[in-house]
Amino acid sequence: MDQVVIYTDGACKGNPGPGGWGVYLRSGVHEKELWGGERETTNNRMELTAVIEALKALRRPCRIQLYLDSEYVRKGITEWIRGWKAKGWKTAARQPVKNADLWQTLDSLVQGGGHQIEWHWVRGHTGDPGNERADALANRGVPG
Repeated sequence: MDQVVIYTDGACKGNPGPGGWGVYLRSGVHEKELWGGERETTNNRMELTAVIEALKALRRPCRIQLYLDSEYVRKGITEWIRGWKAKGWKTAARQPVKNADLWQTLDSLVQGGGHQIEWHWVRGHTGDPGNERADALANRGVPG
């Protein structure tokens, strides 16, 4: 299996407001940058979209070290999602899960992609080079 290091980030100017997502992938000597955005979105949607787009960019199953500064995404995919699915996409308070469309897409990519993913939280804006690069890409993706 190829080993891939991925950094993802989301950005929003206002929440909701215009937002962007960024992805920095590295495998050996190969690097790839991805970014995009939406005119009316939220920071959490952009954080989720960044991870989704990163996983969609992979052409075969990989061993992934995935770094993100969103505890919402990391905990959502590693902890909370099992309960949401068991409750029919409802929270413990029986409310609809926010961003369920993106969570379902991410879940299918994680479960069906054949990847081995290790999820790592990093504190944002503290000088981590990969996180800073993903942040710059996310800001590039914000529509003007």
